Amino acid sequence: QVQLVESGGGLVQAGGSLRLSCAASGRTISSYTMGWFRQAPGKEREFVAIVSWKNTNTYYADSVKGRFTLTRDNDKNTVSLQMNSLKAEDTAVYYCAQDGWARRSMVTTDLRDYSFWGQGTQVTVSS
Repeated sequence: QVQLVESGGGLVQAGGSLRLSCAASGRTISSYTMGWFRQAPGKEREFVAIVSWKNTNTYYADSVKGRFTLTRDNDKNTVSLQMNSLKAEDTAVYYCAQDGWARRSMVTTDLRDYSFWGQGTQVTVSS
């Protein structure tokens, strides 16, 4: 049984930083694309960042590009999202997710392709 547990959310002022972590258990993440998604109140869940299983490609939503950095540590079975220069519009519940297919040849930002999700961690940015 795959479990993903996020941590690191909280309340921060605009311009500040937070680091989210996702610890995976149940199977190694090394063969799977890993991603972060978020859902703001009243909005649909959206892609934030993903890292390929080969760890050679990282993709970001335009809204976070240049401010967020996604890294993976296969040895520790974790992924992290460093969030800098936070804005009020970054306020959301952030979810860690694991691709349902191992060694997918093309990374995907489609939520439907991610089979395992964490419970989410709240990030609130005050303006």
